Amino acid sequence: MIGDRVPAPGLNAGLVKRINAFLREADMPPSVFGRSVARDPRLVSDLRNGREAGPSLVRRVDTFMHDWRRAYEAGKVHRTGDRRCRREAA
Repeated sequence: MIGDRVPAPGLNAGLVKRINAFLREADMPPSVFGRSVARDPRLVSDLRNGREAGPSLVRRVDTFMHDWRRAYEAGKVHRTGDRRCRREAA
């Protein structure tokens, strides 16, 4: 799968693994995730390529994933999917 690159070694390996699992679970493109968490569409790509995340960014990522899961279970959000591949309803 394209988005499942092996995380760069370092402190963020666990974070990148959690993000990759969440992206599959939520069917969410990495750019949407990055914009939602940090207003940075390249966040996931940068983390996969070795960018180190500080403690506040790690908290924001974990909080976003936790809140999304709770909202999904409550029926308040749905899986996003990649809008580039979505077909318009006729």
